[in-house]
Amino acid sequence: METLPSLVRDLALILVVAGVTTLIFKRLKQPLVLGYILAGFLAGPHMSYMPSVTDHAGIDTWSEIGVIFIMFTLGLEFSFKKIVKMGIKPVVAALCVMMFMIGVGSTVGHLFGWDSMNSLFLGGMLAMSSTAIIFKSLDELGLRQRKFASIVLSVLVLEDILGILLMVVLSAMAVSQHFAGSELVLSFVKLGVFFAVWFIVGIFLIPTALRRNSKWISGETLLVVSVGLCFLMVVLAVQAGYSSAFGAFMMGSILAETVEAESIEKVVGPVKDLFSAIFFVSVGMLVDPQILVQYAVPILVLTLAVILGQAILGTLAFLISGQSLRIAMQCGFSLAQIGEFAFILAALGHSLGVTHDFLYPIVVAVSIITTFFTPYMMRFAEPAYSFLESHLPDSVALRLSQRPEVQTDTEPGHPWQKMLQRQVMIGGVFLILALTVMTFSLSALLPVSRGIFGHWVGNAVCGILTIGLCSLFLRPIVMKKFGSEQVDIWRTESRQLNYRIFQLTVLVRFALVCSIVYYVLNFLSPARWYWHILASVLITLLFCCENIGFPNPVALLIKRASRQLELIFRDNLHLRERKQESSRPKYAVALSKHDIHLSEVVLPEGSTWGGKTLQELRIGQTDGVLIAAIVRGGQRLHTPRATSRVFPHDKLEVLGNDESLQAFVQRVKTSVAQDQSALAVEPLSVRSVHISALSPLAGLPLSESHIRDRYDCLVVGFESQEEGDDTIEMAQASRVIQVGDRLWVAGDNAALKRLAEIAEKKE
Repeated sequence: METLPSLVRDLALILVVAGVTTLIFKRLKQPLVLGYILAGFLAGPHMSYMPSVTDHAGIDTWSEIGVIFIMFTLGLEFSFKKIVKMGIKPVVAALCVMMFMIGVGSTVGHLFGWDSMNSLFLGGMLAMSSTAIIFKSLDELGLRQRKFASIVLSVLVLEDILGILLMVVLSAMAVSQHFAGSELVLSFVKLGVFFAVWFIVGIFLIPTALRRNSKWISGETLLVVSVGLCFLMVVLAVQAGYSSAFGAFMMGSILAETVEAESIEKVVGPVKDLFSAIFFVSVGMLVDPQILVQYAVPILVLTLAVILGQAILGTLAFLISGQSLRIAMQCGFSLAQIGEFAFILAALGHSLGVTHDFLYPIVVAVSIITTFFTPYMMRFAEPAYSFLESHLPDSVALRLSQRPEVQTDTEPGHPWQKMLQRQVMIGGVFLILALTVMTFSLSALLPVSRGIFGHWVGNAVCGILTIGLCSLFLRPIVMKKFGSEQVDIWRTESRQLNYRIFQLTVLVRFALVCSIVYYVLNFLSPARWYWHILASVLITLLFCCENIGFPNPVALLIKRASRQLELIFRDNLHLRERKQESSRPKYAVALSKHDIHLSEVVLPEGSTWGGKTLQELRIGQTDGVLIAAIVRGGQRLHTPRATSRVFPHDKLEVLGNDESLQAFVQRVKTSVAQDQSALAVEPLSVRSVHISALSPLAGLPLSESHIRDRYDCLVVGFESQEEGDDTIEMAQASRVIQVGDRLWVAGDNAALKRLAEIAEKKE
């Protein structure tokens, strides 16, 4: 008899229990995360009335894979350019909310006598609201189209990004067990360098590879490739001393810049759902009822701290960011819960051994309670605002209700500011690439070269290859912007002060490049240091100067190659953005500063609106909104006319204020037929009918018989009249129906019966 591994039995148990609990929670319209946690509790060691999981180490491994997939998909939704375009308001709000709640959590932990590490981890857990729960609650309450909802979702994205940084910081503190400022700064620097190196290298390589192999990449291949890249970055991150979750997020953020990002999200989604379910089940397995009873007071206090802290301090954070009082209260009240990121932080503290066992179930209990109150807090925001506004002095209420718009245009105006910003940005990117090539060559290529050619010859070969490859990235550091229009203007000025300053920046960049070449030479060559300095200057001049008394083919070749590499990098970085911009309405940004704003509403499957015109739906008269565009597939219909029709899965770009958009969304939801059985029709059947001499169909061409129009049947073909031949001749419109023909027709049973009565007429 075959012996089944205990891990397989445990997976069968937790997935069956999770399936049952999630079905129940679906019917109760509650978040599925709570169902998974309940399933973990039922299948865990603290529930003696049910079978229990035995292979805890195996489940822990699977749950860690779940965290990896959660962070990978989070990275797929991340974009540096989106963060920049959000403006300063969401950034200020997210930073303030997290700092306030970290302070609240740490204070509560210290009041209960917990040590600094437990209190700090607790603060981090309370600082992270649940994106999934808030998104679901906004959708169920019909608030997704409200202006504050987009602000909340922007802050949640930023919280997730800051949460990644918080994980790294807490991990570093947990390892060092103290809070030295110098070590913390050094950790930030290392983190930034590691992220920048792999992000830039990834942007250079991965989008190009995917684009050039796109015709061979199917859904299955895309899944394997993307997951493989994810786990590759996980391995690299762990070897560098960071968490696996950070590595997964990094690869997700790299793939987010590719045009395949949406496709990757779709193919990875089911896998992520499976493994994340196992993770949340493993969270529920740690819930101990005895600990919950023992720590009932801390659970109650922390629940109140989350709800009141987010409602009060969250509102204050959004006010500080420049939002009006109404928007600030709606946003603050919406964030009043903790979710999946708190579990990830709790798992991190538990795995590092720096948090006590009681903290995990306490956080789970607080998450469950606050999740239950989330919809009520969202509904309570409006009455709370009305109450507060009525009790505030008129001058204060007016000042808080009419907040001025903050200028979000971050484009520098002064030519020098633009010049320096672009020099630093371009120089930083190419410097990182050059250092990456140099590090790889000296660590991996050099041993191979020495093994083939011997020590000193191998050093020379490696040095030539290293400097040659690095020159593609070092040359732009020196020469970028050298021939720009602004520099030409400065060169022709009478005083030429700006041009002299620019020359000084070129000299600094030249010295930086020389130092890199010097390091390679000094590492590989036995010559004296002054010969290395001279050689580094000459080599740098060789690949920078295109004319040294005569045309320099080396510099021209390197210039052409480096420009091609720069073009590839820019295309990879902006390709997805340009694709999205081509279909994004330009008026959305202008209207976002006013009460009227744009919202996208997708017409659901089974909507009774399908096939109707805008005039028939009376959208403007009934809901007070305007349909600015209809997006169907890859096509856009701008300013549709009254005779334009809508169909299921159409994306409607709708203009209106908060109230009218909310009413329109509710009407769209109710357009779906409630009784789906009413839409069901009798299944299609096929039968043969015999044409009698009295049939009115005899003698008519098939095109004039009107069998399809009058009898709702489709003629499939004519049965052969030769004995023993069972073939069917396909129906042709010109084929004349003869007496004695046997027609094969398709239709529902009632229609076939009516047609048979006519075809086989006796009298």
